[in-house]
Amino acid sequence: MARGSTRPTSRDVAQAAGVSQAAVSLVLGDKWRGRVSEATAARVRQAAQDLGYRPNLAARNLRLGQARTALLVVPALTNEFFAAVYEGAARIAAKHGFGVVLYPSPEGIGPAPDPFASARAALDGVIASSMASEALTEIRGDDLPLVMLDSDPAGSLGAATVNLDITDGMRQITEHLLALGHRRFLHLAADIDSWTFHVRARELATRVGQAADTEVRTAKAPITIEGALAAAESALHGDPRPTAVVCDDDKLAVGAYKAARRLGLRIPEDLSVTGFDDLALATAIEPELTTVHLDAELFGERGMTALLAVLGGETPPEGNIPVDLVVRGSTAPPRPS
Repeated sequence: MARGSTRPTSRDVAQAAGVSQAAVSLVLGDKWRGRVSEATAARVRQAAQDLGYRPNLAARNLRLGQARTALLVVPALTNEFFAAVYEGAARIAAKHGFGVVLYPSPEGIGPAPDPFASARAALDGVIASSMASEALTEIRGDDLPLVMLDSDPAGSLGAATVNLDITDGMRQITEHLLALGHRRFLHLAADIDSWTFHVRARELATRVGQAADTEVRTAKAPITIEGALAAAESALHGDPRPTAVVCDDDKLAVGAYKAARRLGLRIPEDLSVTGFDDLALATAIEPELTTVHLDAELFGERGMTALLAVLGGETPPEGNIPVDLVVRGSTAPPRPS
């Protein structure tokens, strides 16, 4: 059965096996011995496997008065963005009797240890960032009701997908810089194979390509200030030098700032720099950073709302979450050639 379609019920299993729903409950609850035959139990298990049946843990826990639990899978906790995503998800979860367990998959380390003896038994559903999707197989969480964040809707693993309007964010950045007169761009791109970063690169290239006499160079870097510093410093040595650096993340932008200073370039007089996320550090640096504001708490709220809808057999709300360009002091018209 395709993910996202109506999930099979115990009634479907009963019909497929030719038994009562009570017999299905006994077998799948491992309480069948002495009540149904071994052959009947085998038939029920086979029917459940063929149909891809999963017990509705949310309904079961509700009947038993037990707390329900969602797992939030994120790439790391060192980024304040994902902390805010958690806050939003937990706020909605608490209103519906859910708890949210955070599962970080640290970059460069791999998935964290499985916190559960059995994810199926302990969890009702999963909300996962596409940047940490590999962790799902480590905890067998890809076999639970799943909502994906920042993921390609056309190829999502989840029953629902919740996205920020990343395409529009990059459009706003590019149009802002083009309107200022920039034509030579450096894309300081996150060195992560993730849908959200592919979208940024594609939209930047498309928008810049629609203007005359433009070019985009790309330098990839890990999302660290040190990595961005090295990549930007190397890329800015080119001739003619780019006049604007478009960064996939605010941390990358800080690295670009440091590279500019090493090269004796002033921001924004010699070089305009933009970021993405609007983290706290965007206003901690001078000049303050022009960046795209992403509402991380609302992102988490929408993710949890979507999971609740999936668990209830309802259709989650559709539509990307709007984003806004915040223009600050790091962008200005380029110096005349």
